[in-house]
Amino acid sequence: MKKEDKEPKALTSEQLTGLRTGRHKEVAAGVPAVFVSMKHVFKAMGPIRGTKALLNLNQKGGIDCPGCAWPDPDDERSTVAEYCENGAKAIAEEATSKKVNTDFFAKNSVYELSLLSDYEIGKEGRIAQPMYLPEGATHYEEIAWDDAFTLIAKHLNRLESPDEAIFYTSGRTSNEAAFVYQLFVREYGTNNLPDCSNMCHESTSTALSESIGIGKGTVKLEDFYEAEVIMIMGQNPGTNHPRMLSALQKGKRNGATIIAVNPIVETGLLAFSNPQELKGMLGISTQLTDLYLQVKINGDLALLQALAKLMLEEEDKNPGSVFDQDFIKEKTHGAQEYLAHIRTVDLDDLIAISGIPLEQLKETAAILCKKKKIIICWAMGLTQHKNAVYTIKEVINLLLLKGSMGKPGAGACPVRGHSNVQGDRTVGIFDRPSKELLDSLQEEFGFNPPREDGYDVVKSVEAMHEGKAKVFFGMGGNFSMATPDTAYTAEALRKCNLTVHVSTKLNRSHLVHGKEALILPCFGRTDKDAIKDELQFLSVENSTGVVHSTRGSLTPISDKLMSEPYIVCKMAKATLKDSKVDWNAYMNHYDAIRESIAACIPGFTDYNKKVRQPGGFYLPNGARYNQYKTETGKANFNVRKVTPHPVKESEFMMMTIRSHDQYNTTIYGLNDRYRGVYNERRVIFMNAKDMERLALKEKDLVDLYNHNDNRVRKAPKFVVIPYNIPQQSVATYLPEANVLVPIASTSDKSNQPTSKSVVITIKKHEPALEDAV
Repeated sequence: MKKEDKEPKALTSEQLTGLRTGRHKEVAAGVPAVFVSMKHVFKAMGPIRGTKALLNLNQKGGIDCPGCAWPDPDDERSTVAEYCENGAKAIAEEATSKKVNTDFFAKNSVYELSLLSDYEIGKEGRIAQPMYLPEGATHYEEIAWDDAFTLIAKHLNRLESPDEAIFYTSGRTSNEAAFVYQLFVREYGTNNLPDCSNMCHESTSTALSESIGIGKGTVKLEDFYEAEVIMIMGQNPGTNHPRMLSALQKGKRNGATIIAVNPIVETGLLAFSNPQELKGMLGISTQLTDLYLQVKINGDLALLQALAKLMLEEEDKNPGSVFDQDFIKEKTHGAQEYLAHIRTVDLDDLIAISGIPLEQLKETAAILCKKKKIIICWAMGLTQHKNAVYTIKEVINLLLLKGSMGKPGAGACPVRGHSNVQGDRTVGIFDRPSKELLDSLQEEFGFNPPREDGYDVVKSVEAMHEGKAKVFFGMGGNFSMATPDTAYTAEALRKCNLTVHVSTKLNRSHLVHGKEALILPCFGRTDKDAIKDELQFLSVENSTGVVHSTRGSLTPISDKLMSEPYIVCKMAKATLKDSKVDWNAYMNHYDAIRESIAACIPGFTDYNKKVRQPGGFYLPNGARYNQYKTETGKANFNVRKVTPHPVKESEFMMMTIRSHDQYNTTIYGLNDRYRGVYNERRVIFMNAKDMERLALKEKDLVDLYNHNDNRVRKAPKFVVIPYNIPQQSVATYLPEANVLVPIASTSDKSNQPTSKSVVITIKKHEPALEDAV
């Protein structure tokens, strides 16, 4: 037989994807983290620019990391390396000296760029000038700033209603930019202010507001050093908040017991090799987790109620020995109703739903029974489920039973995923603003802000898809890839008359555009921002409610960039006729913005003075001191029946996760070294028994399907990786698997997408013609 007559041979997954696999790492950070950090930074911007950025990162008066919102130490900080591996990667991405100029856009059509991977798109560099895509055009072209603002104003002013415009905010946006942004949007006439919190911690804000009267955590960083128990639920600190590992290490050395609750055994929860210590550099690590509860996906509510039941049994034997009865009586509401509910729940049912054996539950309950200072941390492993609000309220129930609120070493700690997502909400970025905020804006500025609720992320996508919204404006972020139901969201954006993105770098959302599109390049956190030769600074809020400054120290890569506050003010001046706001004052100095924030937002009195203090200042937090601004005036227990969430024998519960080489939708690289995955992102982590049941082998190619709402959603060509995960639970990376997350599947009360409770089916990939040689 001649060579050309041979049967086509299907390529292996390694040939198709380049995937390599290795051992799951047992220790996080250490020397490898230092090596990888330096490699990313120096490759992106060279040793001089890179070293300057790193030495200023997270220092008092320096650059706030554009990554996560983990707090900086109030007192002691390393003068050399107050950052983590992912912080270094974030700086390398933002401060890269590589840039995309007009020649790049002239050579590459939108279609050609869309064929690149998200990783390849992000590596093209910083956007150096404003770009415009005319209707029907194939290539972006440069546009003057004033012409861009005129175009935006034309589109906004010809809408039949301001509610036909969507104004999205990314968590990277500073307090100053966020405040003037929401001010412009509300004077324009809408509350359509969706933000990234709608997709990450909206369930947290909803649950905590109803339970303790504030949608934020109650702990300070030093509380971790005094805690007797630290429970980490649905969070992977080693990858998503690596600087948290230092706090856990210090707490552990001070005697804390650490309990991890996660469907996957994560390296960052096992052990930590601190690269800022000699022992860490020598490879000597600190064991972190004492007890690992490998819960089924969305089994957390059942787990917490099982623990409450076991603790109640011990309390009944010796009243007052387990629960803090004085605290419950004086500071809480609804305890008796809650305990009556716990007496009725069936422990066997809770064990089946949670997936945690009785022996482990008893061991955990015994630890909690004996301790009084308990911190419970959580992230999106709790917030992205149908019952997420109730699960978080159950976290509060446990803390209230133990009196672990309003005292040192105890409390609730939602760990925010983006560096100022909490601050943006504080200064007014919210589609459902409070009456108090709107009243203060009206009193301060003299215009009538709209009183009707606006669109959150899900409602925004639906409105664009239905033709009810015609202009989309994105203040940072990568909306098309961060949102659920990728194909549906893309259809929605393409129906818009105009899409606008304020961005530092190229991303896929610039390629999923409306009839006309603009890219407005802005300063990053690392860039110097000068007005009339005076260097300005901005401010942000971290997860523990500390507001502090951030000041860039690097020369911008182009003289055609603008700051986010400046962009908003210029847009407002172009759009609003007879505005009541002095936008020129804000453009002359950011102190003027902070004066307005101080006048409108509680807790910001003397803002300009306090934010200049080294390390900043704490915002008021009543729950931290047992002052609960709820309807009852107390911390509220919540009663919720646990209902099973079964999947059929042919189905799996999928959760989306990050790799160690990404932050949200920003892909730093193709490796996930803690999980032993290299050079590939389209992977699915499966239990080996499930693989056997489906006759799948390691590295087989499969197609993933979701069938919610009678629509077929397909994610093709994922590589199977056997992993330590409960049966019928699987994990995939975002944003690649976001296409499977149904737009209509959201959490009760918060309307947050359920990206960690996605029911899918798995079929072996049938090689198509393009897979063969």
